[in-house]
Amino acid sequence: MYKNQLNQRIVALILLFSSCFLTKKLNAQIISAASPPTYADANTNRKTNPSLLDETTTVKPAATDTTWKPIRRLWGYAFGDFYYNAHADAGNRGAETNYNGVPTYRNAFQFRRIYLGYDYDIDRKFSVELILASEPNANTAVSGTTIVSNGDNLADNKMAFYIKIINLRWKNIFKGTDFVIGQMWTPGWPLLTEKIWGYRFIEKTVADVHRNNPYDFGAALQGTFDPATKNFGYNVMVGDNTQASLLSAANANTGFFKAFYGDVYAKFLDQKLIFDLYADYMQTASSAGTIGQQARNMVKGFAAYTTPKITFGVEAYTQQIKNGVTNKTAASVANATVNAISVYTHGAITKDKLGFFARYDGYNPDNSFNAADIYTINTNLPAYSPYTKEHFVTAGLDFTPNKSVHFAPNIWFIQYKDQRDPSTTGYIPDSHVLVYRATFFYTFGK
Repeated sequence: MYKNQLNQRIVALILLFSSCFLTKKLNAQIISAASPPTYADANTNRKTNPSLLDETTTVKPAATDTTWKPIRRLWGYAFGDFYYNAHADAGNRGAETNYNGVPTYRNAFQFRRIYLGYDYDIDRKFSVELILASEPNANTAVSGTTIVSNGDNLADNKMAFYIKIINLRWKNIFKGTDFVIGQMWTPGWPLLTEKIWGYRFIEKTVADVHRNNPYDFGAALQGTFDPATKNFGYNVMVGDNTQASLLSAANANTGFFKAFYGDVYAKFLDQKLIFDLYADYMQTASSAGTIGQQARNMVKGFAAYTTPKITFGVEAYTQQIKNGVTNKTAASVANATVNAISVYTHGAITKDKLGFFARYDGYNPDNSFNAADIYTINTNLPAYSPYTKEHFVTAGLDFTPNKSVHFAPNIWFIQYKDQRDPSTTGYIPDSHVLVYRATFFYTFGK
């Protein structure tokens, strides 16, 4: 009984104070509305100074800040080709390429990438980036099968979007540096070196081709050491290594390891001469049986000279894959060391209308490979094989009737060379893939 009475009294007091507060607030609003503020003399005697009683001052509203215009932008781009596969590799090598498994003489129109993005400024400090992607391959499954096709094709070979990028950016969390959290581009190449190559619609950069992480889920700091000129900068990131083949959540390797990325860059000669140094490290598996802990790390260097008329660039990396292979002949687990280099040029033939590009890549999957030995693969680096060296060449013209529209006839060539001794079981003679392409690329909304 006492408890109920106490509760009733508490409720009554709350209602009483609430009513008093509302009454006071209402009265204040009524008084404010009925009596606009004046800057008259405190003396209310009109005979003393009547003119001051009638004088009022209008308060100007705060000036609107027109220097900041928020970005609320829908944008996108797409590229693809009409391709003709003049020669296919008999060994069906190059699982990392777009034309793996495509038979000789096949020809088709094909999209290789479609992006739909949205950029949204929440306020001056915070912004959101979203990118939906569809990136189908030419080597699709037969229509009507239950096999899920490569790339982003559904089982019926229809294209599908997936969420590739979505992140929140906190601008200038400290001077010259942004904090980014979510799924984002890694520092490896999308933030700088791919932009200088400038022809992603022709081919990925060499590290991207060989399935290193272009994006990941994590947190990053992206900044400059000199915010006024932005000639020197850095990017550091911790991610989940979501691009690795870690299988299901039940897999012992899933979710326990993180990927660490970082790069520093410098720009000289009015930002015409550019250097970039990148490194990463990621553990990918715990010790299991005779195979010890697995990890991989890359060190990559880049240099370029770029102007509107001509660009020259070189990008090279070495990658250590810890316990990446097992040498069956020697009955031992071994590291594999990848070496790769890419050299390219592009420039203008006719300003803003016609350009050219050419590139060569060399790739050695294991520079300590013994031709007489037999190896098995331990690493989960996608599409990795220690057996095959690669030499890649592309070249073409770039016709630009509009700054957002490109038509680029080009050749796409890759040669495969088996490192094993010809007498070794499984040896495949040298072969190549040659594709003639009429590539198109267009952007909108940017």
